Amino acid sequence: MAKRHLSHRGFTLIEVMVAVMIVSVVIAALLQMRGNTTHKLQELKKTVKTTQYNSFLSSADDKYGFNSSSLDLYRLAGDFEMESDLRRKLKSIKTKITYEKIEVLDSNDFGEDDNSTTSSIILEIGKTDLKSKDFSLSLMRVKLQ
Repeated sequence: MAKRHLSHRGFTLIEVMVAVMIVSVVIAALLQMRGNTTHKLQELKKTVKTTQYNSFLSSADDKYGFNSSSLDLYRLAGDFEMESDLRRKLKSIKTKITYEKIEVLDSNDFGEDDNSTTSSIILEIGKTDLKSKDFSLSLMRVKLQ
């Protein structure tokens, strides 16, 4: 009897397993990239929010930041134009502002002549901390007197 040679058209088990492994590696890489992107986006949102609160504090001139107090961010951001939804959200965020005086520099301390007719300049250097349950930030402040 003559042997018949059967030709199979299809993939072998090894070829299928290699293809599945390649697809699995690609999917795992895509999931990791998505996870990293999500993490970076959350960090960016947090940084933007903190920077926004920092701008509220630094624009408040001498009203806030040079003494310790407790207030809501709504009061701190009172001079800004913003949407009503953001105003409502800021009302609910209670913050504590602490001010620590680091150094006071008087220009009379540097002069040789105590009888000068010019007025003295006093620089107060301090650190303001703004803390809530969700975030905290620090800001170096210089006050000219």
